Amino acid sequence: MASRILIADDNPHVRHALRQLLEQNPDWKVCGEAVDGKDVVRKARQLTPDLIVLDFLMPGMNGLEAAREIIEVVPGVPILMCTMYLSDQLTEVAKRSGLRGAVAKTGGDQVSKGVEALLRHETFFGPSN
Repeated sequence: MASRILIADDNPHVRHALRQLLEQNPDWKVCGEAVDGKDVVRKARQLTPDLIVLDFLMPGMNGLEAAREIIEVVPGVPILMCTMYLSDQLTEVAKRSGLRGAVAKTGGDQVSKGVEALLRHETFFGPSN
């Protein structure tokens, strides 16, 4: 059975690109898309995905705030932060917040590697910009 992935990003073009990238792998299925932090928390609870790909900067509630709530309501779901603003400092904050991975949006191969690692119950933090 395919691993179910929830995508959260406020940009519809990025969501579409992530969906296309992820669904190239026959073992992965995008089970839903969220447009902001509150939406991803709600959909994580409803859909109980196997993994969440989460943007850092979203309106209303940023990715780190959303991740903290998701970890409370859906414990154990791995979360991969995908951001344009990956830095050593943000990576450390992500780790302390309970995220299991973080990658730059600019590297599709890094996103795929991160998803693979998290689905194997490993961590994956890509190189900072």
